[in-house]
Parts: sequence; structure tokens; C-alpha cells
Amino acid sequence: GRTEYLLFLGAGELDRLAGLIRNNLEALTAQEAKGKKKAEVDGELKKALEKVLDGGKAVDLALFGRMLADRPEFGVDAACQVAHALSTHKVDREFDFYTAVDDLNPKEDTGAGMMGDVEFYSATMYRYAVVNLDKLLENLQGDQELARKGALAFLEAFALTLPSGKQNSFAAHNPPLFLAFRAGVGMPRNLATAFERPIWPKEGKALSDLSVEALAREWAKFDRAYGPLSPEWKGALNLTEGEAEGLPLAQSLPELRGKVEEALRALLEG
Repeated sequence: GRTEYLLFLGAGELDRLAGLIRNNLEALTAQEAKGKKKAEVDGELKKALEKVLDGGKAVDLALFGRMLADRPEFGVDAACQVAHALSTHKVDREFDFYTAVDDLNPKEDTGAGMMGDVEFYSATMYRYAVVNLDKLLENLQGDQELARKGALAFLEAFALTLPSGKQNSFAAHNPPLFLAFRAGVGMPRNLATAFERPIWPKEGKALSDLSVEALAREWAKFDRAYGPLSPEWKGALNLTEGEAEGLPLAQSLPELRGKVEEALRALLEG
């Protein structure tokens, strides 16, 4: 049968659920033998089933959560939030016009086998995500080591994972030119307001250079107005020629990763 909605389960939950079904298979199949479309679950088995749905210390479930509308007690509040990527400047849409040749067309038919167009644009994008470490730790049943590894894996994947759609047509394999992280206690700060006024090109300056400088100014502006997080760790990897004032710079992704790991360890153990 089918459930009324998609149900996300951790690997541990799946293993325990499979074991529960295997150990009670005779009772469950007996209902089917009686011609019932849906097996009736007795009280003890139902209680055992409910104990299975504890999240299973699955990092993906702890990060992204799940919702069961009719059984909210088994829901998991997501520990991470991800904003939509946005361009830092005005974007003009372009069109990729394509045709396809049909090799089996009769000679008298001179048209293309297919034609069409795809809209696309090329932009400097700003992406933002935040992980609530307290919530992640709660979802992982207090396992500090797993929470640290999970947060680190998410942040690394967020930086390096690229959309796979249309890659055969556009080969958009562009690693980030600028990565920044902030870890600490306090209100998260999405710096998308740095681009409320779109970046405009300047002679001798790349859009990515200007975008990094606007982001650094916005960061400093929020710090002046609201103060830094307390405690706070921050750092960046900057491959542009833009000045990221106030941000300690790493020379490579492994070095930045090490700084993030130190900050996560301090926060989780603090």
C-alpha cells in the first residue's frame, strides 16, 4: 500500500522498522488473508512502531527535518535554513537557440527535425545558509561529535555542490570565488541587503570584486549597529580582487575548513 504522504526516515529508523515488520510478519499477513486491504495493528505493536520514529540520529533528517501533519509528535524541526540564490546585479535574460537534424528525413523534406530555445543568464550569485547548532544537537540526541561532523559536511557541500541541470548544455562548473563563515551565539544575519541596490560594473573591476566589497561593507554595517556575535568566529576564502575588510582570510578551502571545525567544536563544547 501507499502512505498518504512522503515519509522521510533515517537509516536507523528503517532498520528498526524492517525488524519490527519481520518479527510481526505473521500477525500482519494474517489480516491480508482475511481479505482486509489494510492490516489492523494491535496496541502493543503500535506502541513499538511509535518508538521507532525517533529520527534515528540521521544527519540529513536532523538538518532538513520532516513534517507529519496528522502526527506532529513525530515531526522534526529542521536545523538548517537555505535562502534562494540571487544575483548581485541587474541580469539580462539571453536565449540559446538550437536545432536538431533528422538523419532519416526524406530528401524532399528540408526542415530541421526539431528546434527550440532555452532561456539562461550568467550572473554573480549570492547564496546564504544558516545552521542552528543547538537544534542540530537536539535532533541528533545530544551526539556532539555527530553534530560537528554533520554541520561541517553540510557547510562543505553547500560551498562545493553545483546544480546539475543543463550542465551538458552549459558546463557551468564554477566553484565559488568567495566563501565566508560566521559562527557564534546570536541572531543569524543574511547579508542579501548588500545587493538591494544592484552592483554596477566599473572599469577595471569585475562584478565579483565589487560584490565582495559590498558584502564586506554590509557585514561591517550590521556589526556596528547590532554588535558582533558573542562569542564569535569568522573567516573567509577570497579568490577575487575585492577587499574583504575585517575578515580573516584563509589561503585554501582545507585551511578554511579547519577554522570552521575549530569554531564548531568550541561552540558545541561550550
